[in-house]
Amino acid sequence: MIIFSRHGQTAANRDGRLLGRHDAPLTEHGAAQAAAMARALGNVALGNTAPTEVYSSPLRRAITTADVIADAVGVEVRIDERLVELDYGEWDGRAHDEISTEDWLRWRDDPHFAPPGGESLATVRARVVTFAEEHIASDAQVVAVSHVSPIKSAFAWALGMSDSVAFRAHLDLASFTRVARGPLLFSFNETGHLSELSAAGKASG
Repeated sequence: MIIFSRHGQTAANRDGRLLGRHDAPLTEHGAAQAAAMARALGNVALGNTAPTEVYSSPLRRAITTADVIADAVGVEVRIDERLVELDYGEWDGRAHDEISTEDWLRWRDDPHFAPPGGESLATVRARVVTFAEEHIASDAQVVAVSHVSPIKSAFAWALGMSDSVAFRAHLDLASFTRVARGPLLFSFNETGHLSELSAAGKASG
């Protein structure tokens, strides 16, 4: 099984700004979210099988989250470029309302459309699927710390859906989405482990 884990909060997430390849650190709340994720994954009493492999996007917000999880379960983090967030190009760091409605709708509805200087959803899906196919058939319990776009692409792939449909689903920061051999979507957007934390901003990134 692959447990796709979205990283903890950054300032851009909190402020409702698009966050692609800009290498932002976690906020204090994001660090607390990462710790809650680690506790949940390491708690076999909750029915979890302890992760045997932890992979991360090369971006700092993901690596920091992955490091906390890996420390809790006693494994090393492996960096995998295929888990990196979509490249928003010229849109990186902008608020949603700074993108024209026409461009935004085209990006959401056409997986081959890319922001100026950026990357299309189709490209994201292609690389995420290669990661999933490589790891899903093994007996390892894999944690993959990534971002909203790659995780939604994995969700879409597991259900045989287009990315334009999957991107209508909401994915929280510091959530878990589990994909099993099949592919089978075992769960989506698990957030029960965050109930101990105060509510914070939810945004793309």
